[in-house]
Amino acid sequence: MTSNQPTPERIMQLANGYWATGILGAAASHALFTHLDAGADTPERLAEKAGISQRGVQALLDGLVSLGLVELHDGSYRNSDEASLFLVEGRPTCLSSFAKLKLAHMASTVVLPEVVAAGGPIADVTTEVADNPHWEELVPAIAAQSVPVALIAAEKLRIAQAGPISILDIGGGSGIYSAIWLEANPQARSTQLDWAPINAIARRLVGERGAADRFGTVDGDFHTADFGTAAHDIAIYSHIAHQEGEEDNVAVFAKIRGALKPGGTLVICDFVVDDDRSGPPFPLMFASEMLLKSKQGGTWRRADYRAWLNKAGFEDISFQPTMSPATLVFAR
Repeated sequence: MTSNQPTPERIMQLANGYWATGILGAAASHALFTHLDAGADTPERLAEKAGISQRGVQALLDGLVSLGLVELHDGSYRNSDEASLFLVEGRPTCLSSFAKLKLAHMASTVVLPEVVAAGGPIADVTTEVADNPHWEELVPAIAAQSVPVALIAAEKLRIAQAGPISILDIGGGSGIYSAIWLEANPQARSTQLDWAPINAIARRLVGERGAADRFGTVDGDFHTADFGTAAHDIAIYSHIAHQEGEEDNVAVFAKIRGALKPGGTLVICDFVVDDDRSGPPFPLMFASEMLLKSKQGGTWRRADYRAWLNKAGFEDISFQPTMSPATLVFAR
């Protein structure tokens, strides 16, 4: 076999991709990255700190070394730079809770062949309802994904220098954008529109960051709620567009346009694909998640956002990639 001939290695890795989800989720469940960060650098020490078997720890360490999340040097283990930043508990960008959440979701993909054939969920989509108890787990788990993106958006919009601005956070979930922007600008105020159980979580999380006195919530469904007229300087629509179809996105964009003051800005954050659907990789993969879990959602092209925002009355539209799989869209 010559060196340039195809091999089955990558296909084997992809077919066994659930191993990576399992290893990462199990390591996060036992806080291995946190213990490694604190100096437990051998299987023996990690097993003692985590209260689990040494054999189990060794299997996880082998897998984590394979994944590039843990490094081995002269018999001593340590976190990679990305694991140190994104998987150590207590850090604002920590994704360990998200890794544990995805471990629990692994079984949901077994129906993907039937979902593909049907063109959408084959059972009622029951997660997107106000009283689902999974919000208490999901909302904080996904908040960390938005931290670096919210910081990029804040810099782009010069939030810290913007003075007494009004922010509208539509479907804001954890309130992480509001929290970060209110921290950056002590004169700013933010209102989040979301379902009541989610707003309760957001008030707690924003309060933990010391901005509760400038953060308000409105309980309701953004499809039907009134956003006000020329009331806000900035509106946020983060990771909502992918769960909505064209008609609903255009309708919400139009309401946002009316709710913004002259010169105001709509900030969209989502997994955006290229116009020819050739990339980027993560948004392309995420399309299957939307097929599984939404009736109309998908990963939308830049051309889709341009067309929908133009239709809603926005004229100045720009796109900014981020260090995450998400893209920021600014519309004025």
